[in-house]
Amino acid sequence: MAPVSIFRHGADEEKAETARLSSFIGAIAIGDLVKSTLGPKGMDKILLGGGKDSSVTVTNDGATILKAIGVDNPAAKVLVGFLLDKRIGVNQPKRIENANILIANTGMDTDKIKIFGSRVRVDSTAKVAEIEMAEKEKMKEKVERILKHGINCFINRQLIYNYPEQLFAAAGVMAIEHADFVGVERLALVTGGEITSTFDHPELVKIGHCKLIEEVMIGEDTLIHFSGVDMGEACTIVLRGATQQILDEAERSLHDALCVLAQTVKETRTVYGGGCSEMLMAKAVSDLANRTPGKEAVAMESFAKALRMLPTIIADNAGYDSAELVSQLRAAHQDNKSTFGLDMTQGAVGDMATLGITESFQVKRQVLLSAAEAAEMILRVDNIIKAAPRKRVPDHHPC
Repeated sequence: MAPVSIFRHGADEEKAETARLSSFIGAIAIGDLVKSTLGPKGMDKILLGGGKDSSVTVTNDGATILKAIGVDNPAAKVLVGFLLDKRIGVNQPKRIENANILIANTGMDTDKIKIFGSRVRVDSTAKVAEIEMAEKEKMKEKVERILKHGINCFINRQLIYNYPEQLFAAAGVMAIEHADFVGVERLALVTGGEITSTFDHPELVKIGHCKLIEEVMIGEDTLIHFSGVDMGEACTIVLRGATQQILDEAERSLHDALCVLAQTVKETRTVYGGGCSEMLMAKAVSDLANRTPGKEAVAMESFAKALRMLPTIIADNAGYDSAELVSQLRAAHQDNKSTFGLDMTQGAVGDMATLGITESFQVKRQVLLSAAEAAEMILRVDNIIKAAPRKRVPDHHPC
């Protein structure tokens, strides 16, 4: 009897050892792709996008590499304070100490009724001047209400216009207009103030405070620097690079560092780096394998060998003799030197506790769990089915 296929035309199926071998090859290829990026002397990858607007990315970030590639296999400068990307107005104070800051989201010309589509007819230029004076009087009243808050810095989400700026400058108040919404939100958070839109009750408005406001130049950009903020938690990081690729890579590296730092704050425990933790775990697994009878011992030894691969890769990427260094490290751990790891600055085995090389316990734990789960999932595969998505049939029937 001829074999019967339950799959539609174009579907492909791999079974048993063939399926497992295909999964193994895919996993090994991914590992070979990213392992050269590991360690302090890891190499970069150039990712070139396809299409007309192809982008070039230079990175050694594993997550970025894996997101960018198409896989067919199934298996700076730190400033202590806050920076606002704006300039101080003309004739405004460029530096204010012990600043009291009013942060607002208000239009300086909205205290009148706007009727769209209407026209105003006048029979002389004097009447036009009267209208302009009335407009200025409205703005002046609003500025006076703002000044009653006892501030020396006014930051508005919207435009302030020239006449109110003149009034603020005459009163010695720094006025900053058209601040971006995200910047205003963060500024209110770090200065301890709040964003307001009405000024009739100054006693109900929460004013922000900082020790110093000044205009600074970073490269060719003019920014406003707020230092000594009440919350004491503000920090702005300015990244600069010769090319966009260098700048993007610096941003990714900073993002990775901040993620590790955030995890370390949540889970304060740390482990020693430089392959020290992997060698400790490999030694513990090997010792357990020596006491375990049967085939389970073979699996344990393979797991221990996989753990020892990390210091091997780190040494290879640094250009050192990995076999020599890993054997020295293994001997050190057998001699109960449990804090020893690889010092890639000197190209030798060193004490990680003395060198201060540590890693986040939470990150290390998650790496081990994810790797073990991925390996177990691949080992349990016995069938791979590839099929194109079902094509949508056009509906030619009238509604």
